[in-house]
Amino acid sequence: MGLSKMARVVEVFARRLQVQERLTEQIAQAIWEAIEPEGVGVVIEAQHLCMMMRGVQKQNSKTVTSAMRGTYLEDPMTRGEFLKLCGTDYSSMSP
Repeated sequence: MGLSKMARVVEVFARRLQVQERLTEQIAQAIWEAIEPEGVGVVIEAQHLCMMMRGVQKQNSKTVTSAMRGTYLEDPMTRGEFLKLCGTDYSSMSP
C-alpha cells in the first residue's frame, strides 16, 4: 500500500464529523481489512482549535491517539519500536 493510498484513507475518514479516537480506530481497521497485513499501527497527533481558541486557551496543546492491530498489538517489542519511530515512545504502556 503506497503513501498516496494512505493519504486517501485518512482523507475519507477525516471528512466526517467525529472525535480523534474514533478516527484513529477507523483508519487502522480500514487498513487491516483492506490488505490483511500481519499488523497495523496508526498514531495521530493533532492540535485542536477548541482548546486553543475557547475554554482553556492552551496554545500548542496536542493530543496523541493510537490504534494497533495484529503484531503491533500482540508483540511489545514490535509496538515499542513502532512508537519510538513515531517519536511517541510509550513502549512501556500496555495496549
